[in-house]
Amino acid sequence: MTANGFDNSLWNERAAAAAPRMRIRTDPDAVTAASERPRELPRQVVFDARDVSVTYGAKVAIADVTLQIQRNIVTALIGPSGCGKSTFLRSLNRMNDSIPGFRLGGRILYHGHDLYDRSANRVEVRRRIGMVFQKPNPFPKSIYDNVAWAPRNLGMKSGLDERVERALRGAALWDEVKDRLKASALGLSGGQQQRLCIARAIALEPDVLLLDEPASALDPIATAAIEELMHTLKRRYTIVIVTHNMQQAARVADRTAFFSLDERGRERVGTLIEEDATKTIFSRPLDSRTRDYVSGRFG
Repeated sequence: MTANGFDNSLWNERAAAAAPRMRIRTDPDAVTAASERPRELPRQVVFDARDVSVTYGAKVAIADVTLQIQRNIVTALIGPSGCGKSTFLRSLNRMNDSIPGFRLGGRILYHGHDLYDRSANRVEVRRRIGMVFQKPNPFPKSIYDNVAWAPRNLGMKSGLDERVERALRGAALWDEVKDRLKASALGLSGGQQQRLCIARAIALEPDVLLLDEPASALDPIATAAIEELMHTLKRRYTIVIVTHNMQQAARVADRTAFFSLDERGRERVGTLIEEDATKTIFSRPLDSRTRDYVSGRFG
């Protein structure tokens, strides 16, 4: 472990020789055997969530979530409202820590390191694992200062102009704003503001981008721009997206995890039902609940 709580010599070196098949809750109606699925080449595992549960005080939000998220692909988290998708997403960079009563059970390993170990540095965790929220939230500052804000605060001031330009280019926004970097970010359109928030996240050169319904407040043209951007960004970043839009998940995600609600006594608790290649989830899911959800029968 380093002073930041991670052994940096291990980062980007831990690979899964062959990722084990995800534990899935099947039902009697399952018609496609796991053995019949096409075998995929193994990828490096970035997140390894093991029996994760989240509670807020006495309320259980999610339980029994075991999921691996692989490098340089887009993983979509889908499911009905209230099933814990965003709770799980926010757990991947410790954004839930400030919520009163929050407690996480199980383990979330990031490149083999426990994110919730006492020695883990939350600032470093969030630098490496960036997040973009549902509603664009630019600061009431210039476009330049929005992107430069986090690097400045973390003492990354060397080559700041180049860093800002690189981030704006990475978010496919540079050509639209390069002549008005000192203008207020609040004057941008909604789609531009969301891409600015993505630029703000990647200005720190993270390893992962977490996107919580990033296009839900945007028009179809801006949504298409964000989706195209995700296809480009996954070449460099690992992306996890929460979306309620089934068509969007089918368009952008390489793998999809379906969350739903399980009856636990008198409570309904969010849990992972099934995870697989997106094409399989939408065409040949193992669990009838997944099939009913992606076909629009409920949710």
